[in-house]
Amino acid sequence: MPVKIRLQRHGKKGKPFYWIVAADSRAKRDGKFLEKLGTYNPTIVPAEINLDIDKSVDWLFKGAQPTNTARAILQYKGAMLKKHLLVGVKKGAFSEEEAEKRFQAWSAEKEAKIKKHQEEVDAARAKEKADRLEKEKAVNQARANAQKAANQEVIEEAAKEEATKNEPVDAVEEALNTEQTIEEAAGTAPAPEASNETEEKPAE
Repeated sequence: MPVKIRLQRHGKKGKPFYWIVAADSRAKRDGKFLEKLGTYNPTIVPAEINLDIDKSVDWLFKGAQPTNTARAILQYKGAMLKKHLLVGVKKGAFSEEEAEKRFQAWSAEKEAKIKKHQEEVDAARAKEKADRLEKEKAVNQARANAQKAANQEVIEEAAKEEATKNEPVDAVEEALNTEQTIEEAAGTAPAPEASNETEEKPAE
């Protein structure tokens, strides 16, 4: 019976979630399977992969053929490397302890790379969030300045209108004050002397 290691789709529409399974190649993609080997969640960054490496290696030794995506996942988690090391043990190239030591060293290096990548992703997200907040702050400040300028223009326009309304009153008051000043000046000025009609004529 030909066996394939492949992905079986689960999850909601638009949010895929996969099981990694060993299944009969003649079965439907989402039909019956022989054994569940792990899960794969591509909706998060970085993608979350849980894989039983030992079971996967056992199925590989039994002749199971992984699909392209499943093979990439097996390589990423080290299942293909462990199979290669165990083949070396069977051929007598090195001991099983040496194979396990090499695999653990590779796993530690891989975990360090994944952790570093996660830190870089988190830092990029934090920077993106900070930049977005800074842009929003700049936009809000520009809007506040524009609103302040508009309010200042309204105040200045109102002041001009008020000054325009007060101008005629000031002019009338000034005219009245001027007229009153003239009248006061006229009342206090000395009256001109009456002409002396009886002025003695010079003797003839």
